[in-house]
Amino acid sequence: MVQESSRNAGPGLRADARRNLDRILVAARAVFAEHGIDAPMATVARRAGVGVATLYRRFPTRDALVRAAFAQQMKTCARALTEALADPDPWQGFQRLVETVCELQREEQGFPAAFVAAFPHSMMEHAQARGRVERDLMVLVRRAQAAGALRADFHPSDLAVALLAHCGLVTALPHDSAASRRLVAYLLQSFRAEAAHGALPPPSALSLRSFPIAADGSRRQRPSRA
Repeated sequence: MVQESSRNAGPGLRADARRNLDRILVAARAVFAEHGIDAPMATVARRAGVGVATLYRRFPTRDALVRAAFAQQMKTCARALTEALADPDPWQGFQRLVETVCELQREEQGFPAAFVAAFPHSMMEHAQARGRVERDLMVLVRRAQAAGALRADFHPSDLAVALLAHCGLVTALPHDSAASRRLVAYLLQSFRAEAAHGALPPPSALSLRSFPIAADGSRRQRPSRA
């Protein structure tokens, strides 16, 4: 992870500036994992061993810091969705996408909140980016259903519910990777067409747009200030 952040620092940075950036990003991931992405910027600065002014010079807003701290993880998710859409077997693509996102939730405790809260600078760009993801997911879901692999009554909100359930598990049991993998396997098996027996209750209104970002599952509004 440090190597990746060093590349993000750019070749023009001095060695000490590069080290500061690496420390900031490592500290941010640790602080966000412990206290959520609403943790004070000053806490990140103290953990990194840099001044608050240094932190704000590099990352003038909290959103900029969140995006930088989890940039590699977000790229991994984007690549997983692209590869899932390109997979000739839509179920295999869907399965790998879910496993990839859940693996990131397990490995980076601050990532579940960042996954649903990271967005570009403008709200318009945020809406467009989120809309593209939702459309791509719908394409993948419909392909898997048309192939007879994904149950016909699967609703996109089911994926949001599954990710939220897994988020709760890894928050409660951060070091139990076996429990995480078993839950993901159970969820994926329940999504299979052959697992459909009888009618399900109506789907949730939950979506990626309304996904709770608090680690405890409560709905919290992030402050607009940095």
